[in-house]
Amino acid sequence: MNRLLLAVAVLLISTTMNAQSKGEKEVAAAVEMLRKAMIDGSETKLNNLAADMLTYGHSSGKIETKAEFVSTLATGKSDFVTIDLTDQTIQVNGDVAIVRHSLAAQTNDGGKPGEVNLRILTVWQKQKGGWKMVARQAVKPPAN
Repeated sequence: MNRLLLAVAVLLISTTMNAQSKGEKEVAAAVEMLRKAMIDGSETKLNNLAADMLTYGHSSGKIETKAEFVSTLATGKSDFVTIDLTDQTIQVNGDVAIVRHSLAAQTNDGGKPGEVNLRILTVWQKQKGGWKMVARQAVKPPAN
């Protein structure tokens, strides 16, 4: 019985993994590159992943441009120590993709350790052969 359950679980996982389209895989890779760049504070990588028209919305309501988003992370004003993304969904339609996920992070903004738990929506567009983030909005999860 246990072997049967294991076989079914493996089959479901492999079917789900294979069901992801080429576009979805490319977007997932871009999201992962962004996650790492936000931790590293890499100005070059952040600039490469963000579209020039980026509008970056925080859960507080603050909106940043691409330059502000990149500068905040590259200067360490906003410092992510860790970022874990879960419950991610990706929908691709032509050259546009919508990504939703939960974000849990350890921060060290201004030398002050903290934790962040958010729900994130990002919009990506394929530009010049690569996926660029054009919009991002964070919201706080509902209180239990």
